[in-house]
Amino acid sequence: MNFHATPLADLMVIETKPVSDERGQFSRVFCAAEYAALRPALHWMQINVSQTYKKGTVRGMHFQYPPAAEVKLIRCLRGRVFDVAVDLRADSPTFLRWHGVELDENEATEFLIPEGFAHGFQTLTDDAQLLYLHTAEWNREMEGGLRHDDPTLGIHWPLPVTRMSDKDQNFALVQQTGFAGLKV
Repeated sequence: MNFHATPLADLMVIETKPVSDERGQFSRVFCAAEYAALRPALHWMQINVSQTYKKGTVRGMHFQYPPAAEVKLIRCLRGRVFDVAVDLRADSPTFLRWHGVELDENEATEFLIPEGFAHGFQTLTDDAQLLYLHTAEWNREMEGGLRHDDPTLGIHWPLPVTRMSDKDQNFALVQQTGFAGLKV
């Protein structure tokens, strides 16, 4: 596994090394020994699969308030997505900045999103499927979200947004809420 820093501190892109032969391909998603220097004692509490049917759909921008803040490891199993993380850590020099990466079923790339970040994605193909590993269980009372089109964030989505949930469309804008960040 190769770990690549992004412009946002602690946000990483991970390239795994698939092994291929005439039978197909094998690729490791996670190895505690390889992650140890980066995130010692990383422990996954929940693993989920997200299926999105239509190209252009946006899901997000979701996060969990402390003490339910979580690390997420995201990998595309089918299709292609533009995956985005926004730094919500109040004491971070990159507070409210975002970074996006394209995840593709044909690339063995993963996105490691630390505590204190919001996460969302846009499907670039129909029938996209993502694998999520989480260090904390989802907690409805601790869930938060930001608007995908919040001008304070300025996220540049690659496609026009074709679908999203009512909940995601109705998150308040950062300026309206006076959001001051998370203490993680």
